[in-house]
Amino acid sequence: MSGRSFGASSPKSFNAYPRGEFDIESLSFRNPRKLRISELKFTRMLKSIANRFKYFYKLHPVMVFCLSLLFGAMVLCIISFYESRLRLLSSYKNFDAPPRSYPLPRLKNLVMVAGHSVYTSSSCGKVDNDNSWYLESYQKHPGQAATFVSHIKEGVEVAAKDHEALLLFSGGETRKDAGPRSEAQSYWLVAESKGWFGQCLEDPWKLKTASLAPSDPSVIGEEDVRDRALTEEHARDSYENLLFSVCRFRELTGSYPQNITVVSYDFKEERFANLHRSAIRFPASRFFYVGTPSSETSREAAKKGESLVRFQFEKDPYGCLSSLHPKKLRRDPFHRSIPYPNGCPEMEGLFRYCGTSLYSGPLPWA
Repeated sequence: MSGRSFGASSPKSFNAYPRGEFDIESLSFRNPRKLRISELKFTRMLKSIANRFKYFYKLHPVMVFCLSLLFGAMVLCIISFYESRLRLLSSYKNFDAPPRSYPLPRLKNLVMVAGHSVYTSSSCGKVDNDNSWYLESYQKHPGQAATFVSHIKEGVEVAAKDHEALLLFSGGETRKDAGPRSEAQSYWLVAESKGWFGQCLEDPWKLKTASLAPSDPSVIGEEDVRDRALTEEHARDSYENLLFSVCRFRELTGSYPQNITVVSYDFKEERFANLHRSAIRFPASRFFYVGTPSSETSREAAKKGESLVRFQFEKDPYGCLSSLHPKKLRRDPFHRSIPYPNGCPEMEGLFRYCGTSLYSGPLPWA
């Protein structure tokens, strides 16, 4: 027995307990050597990657710099994209209001009359007189005022046939010499002065109280249409006539229009029905256009001018890059602050967008 060795150095030594630390949770022993080996491998791998990067940087410093810039730009784009999405979602929650808080929640369709001039006369009996309107040099043709009145009447008639339609006269304070009067308010006052084409009032600012004979075919549901006729007073061009009116519809009804009808000159149908409608990606099957003729003396000049403007919008659908942009700025002589898209947060991306290709972001109707 004495010749046998039972020490730790003996090849036949027996360990009563395995080496390592006992893990109470797993009821097993942990081997610290394995952990140290894995940690060493991970550290060596990081050092190897760092050394390779340094070597590559010494060989291609310009390429590394460009790749770093590209990576940084991608990260910024991703962050800005998700930040705008989060901001848009938060604005939906902030603007979400109960249906009763909107003035006209039952209306579903939009009838928009695009403004072209400002009415400057104080007399309601001169709406057909060219001198009663502030006309630009290209508008000074005999019979021009009558075309404005025909737009107003046509818009009233279209809205009268649809009791779920909101009639909006659209156009801002575009003429400095005409004073701070908007095109939209001018059109509304002309309709009011005409008794919504039932009879003329002496004072267009007063509510019509005269009774109208129901058998009179010229009466177009005056009270009903008047209650559904309002203004959009910030648009500076035809694209904004459409865009701002859709937003204004959302402000007044709490929803977006199921159908849109635009009233303007017949030679502008291509611009509105195709270019502007496509720019906001509104479905063609729910978009309608009612065109009235221009005066005979301005027809040829109007067609030539329209072809030029249409070409500009084809190249610049949102009117923010070409000569359309400074032209738009000149039509804001009083520097009115545009409230949109505060009233239509779902369209914020479209309002902020500027480019030659069509906006591809989310829209309530697309």
